[in-house]
Formats: sequence, C-alpha cells, structure tokens
Amino acid sequence: MSDATEAPLRLDGKYGAIVVCWILGLGALVSWNSMLTIGDYYYKLFPHYHPARVLTLVYQPFALVTMAILAHFESRIDTRRRNLTGFILFFLSTLALLVLDLATSGKGGIGNYIGICIIVAAFGVADAHVEGGLVGDLSFMSPEFIQSFLAGMAASGVLTSALRLISKAAFENSNNGLRKGVMLFLAISTLFEFVCIFLYAFFFPRLPIVKYYRAKAASEGSKTVSSDLAAAGIPTEASQGGEDGDKLQQRLSNKQLFFQNIDYALDLILIYVLTLSIFPGFLYENTGSHQLGSWYALVLIAMYNTCDFISRYIPLIKSLKLKSRRGLMLATMSRFLFIPAFYFTAKYGDQGWMIMLTSLLGLTNGYLTVCILTEAPKGYKGPEQNALGNLLVLCLLGGIFSGVALGWLWLIGNEQF
Repeated sequence: MSDATEAPLRLDGKYGAIVVCWILGLGALVSWNSMLTIGDYYYKLFPHYHPARVLTLVYQPFALVTMAILAHFESRIDTRRRNLTGFILFFLSTLALLVLDLATSGKGGIGNYIGICIIVAAFGVADAHVEGGLVGDLSFMSPEFIQSFLAGMAASGVLTSALRLISKAAFENSNNGLRKGVMLFLAISTLFEFVCIFLYAFFFPRLPIVKYYRAKAASEGSKTVSSDLAAAGIPTEASQGGEDGDKLQQRLSNKQLFFQNIDYALDLILIYVLTLSIFPGFLYENTGSHQLGSWYALVLIAMYNTCDFISRYIPLIKSLKLKSRRGLMLATMSRFLFIPAFYFTAKYGDQGWMIMLTSLLGLTNGYLTVCILTEAPKGYKGPEQNALGNLLVLCLLGGIFSGVALGWLWLIGNEQF
C-alpha cells in the first residue's frame, strides 16, 4: 500500500474513533469513580471503617497483580477478549453493587462491608484488563486516541462528581435522600458499562482507521489483534504476510523496553504515589470542618476531577506539550512540594486555599500523564508499542497502590484512628 493511498485511509473514521476512545475511557473508570464519589454515603454506613482508604486499598492490589500477569503474557493474550472481559466484569460488578444495596436495604454492618470489598476487588481485576489492554492497543495507533482515552477516564470523575452534587441537592431534603442519590449513581454507571461493551465489540473494530492500524501492527508481528481483525472482516494471515515469525523474534523484550523507558516508568510511579497519597483519603478525613459542611469533601473531589480532566487537553496544544524527558522528570519531582503544602493548609488554612491546592493537584496529574503516555511509545513497532503501553500502565498502577498505602501515614497522631 503506497503512502498516497494510506493517507486518506488513516483519516477515515478518525474523529469517530476519538469519540469512541473517549467513551471507552469514561467506562474504564466510571464505576470506580462512582465508588469514590459516593464516599459520603459509605462514611454514613461505615463510620469506623475508613471506607475511602480501605476500599481503595482493596481495589489496588487486585488491579496491580492482575496487570502484572497480563503485562508478562501480553504478547500471547488476545486484546479483544481481554478488553471485553474487563468491560463485562465492570458491568456485572456495578450491577452487583446496586443489587447488594437493594438486598440489604442500605444497612451497614461488617457483612455488607465485606460484600462491598469483594465487589471492589472485581473492579480492580476489570481495571487491569481494560486500562492496560486499551492503552497497549491504542499505543500503536494515533497519539490522539490515547489522549482521548485518558481524557475520557478523567471525564468519568467529572461526570460522577457533577451527578453527585446534583443528586445531593435534589434529594437532600427528601426521606432517605442520600441513598436515593447513590441508587441513581450506580444505575447510570451500569448503563455506561453496557454501552462500552457494545461500542468496543461492534463499532470500534470496524472503523477504517482502526482497521488500518491493526493490520499494520499484525504485519509487524503482533498476535494480539487477531480477533479484532477477524471481527472487522480482515483475514489475519493476509495482514501478517510471510515475515511474521522473523519479526516476532526481532521484537525487544519487556526488560529491554522497560530499561529504555525507565525514566517514563519512574515518572508515572511518582506522579501517582503523590496523587493517591492525598486523593481521596486525605480529602475526606484530614481536611477538617469548614463552612461548606457536608458539601466540603464533595467540592474538593469535584475540583480535582474537573482540573484533571481539563489538563488532559492541554497537551493537544503543541506549544504547551512537555516533550523533554528531563523536563518531565523535574516536573514530576517538583509535585512532592504538595505534601507540606497540603499538611500546612489543612492545619492552618481555610477552605479556599485547600480548593486551590486540590485543583493544582488535578491539573498537574492529568497533564503529565498524557504527556508521558503519548510520547513514550514513539519510535517502536506495533508489538513493542503494545508491550510498552502495558508496562507503563503497570507502573502507573504500582504508583497508585504505593500512594494508597502511604496515604495511611496522614492518620498518624489522629485521635480518631
């Protein structure tokens, strides 16, 4: 295929693919963000169990271990089955959360709490399937697809925060209003997961630009796209040609890819260690009481999510995108100044300063994440880009898990702990 015929094919369906990637990104996190955003409900049911911290700590090990296994066997795992498994598990788990609350009539107790923890563990397994699978899949396509997917993930936080604020206002004065808002939340999340299953299974693989990139990856030796190509009506053998075996042997190993990109990997670990040591546990439990009352934590979560979402579009402006590997490392390290800033603001500052700090935390988190994940895969073949995408998501989840664990340090000296 000549460059002249490739050019229009690459553009055909591009904007449709960007929209679908955004929706899939939203589906990848909407269930978990719903859990975080209804934290005030769980604090009412389980006031002594630190739900924001415990549920996050349950979620992350399952996500991390599953992601490590999937990243190790990435070249042998069919991407289509992996992503569909993840979305179906998200759908069933979110539905189970809704059914559990209905079955127990919204009551607390250790049994109900354990049931929620089991469902949250399923969220972690689903996250590893979807996030790693889609970032790896999109890494050998246009960088705009990854940006749109990451923006969709952040949009899930904005959507859930907005719905939570609306539902709180709508049901605040009604009988059992908090629970009614939560039921609405979970029903909407379940619907979104079903939509994602449909889009990924039937619409996304048939877009011409997606077929082009997947056929190209297959011609470079990728085995992960076979089912997606078959779903699009493209024979895998035709796209791979006769050099498939040789090209697979020439692919860099995961170890080589990791050490060639160790700075990017370290950046992602440090970004999410810092962010998750503060968000959401510190914002729920360590910011004290202010004029906003029961709205305070919800406003902080909403501001973080909104700024995280906005910042993921900043790299689309070429002059504002940070490409320097040294610059990315310096920017990542400088974020650790947030630790003393949050400590002293929580102790001595008012709610306005805390809202500003939380907004900056979201802005830097989203911006740096997009810069790294769109720059790192450049210069590699399709199978290597897929593998590198999986490795970087593994590092991201490792950072999240470490941040969640370190977040408990904020409770040292806290009498309620």
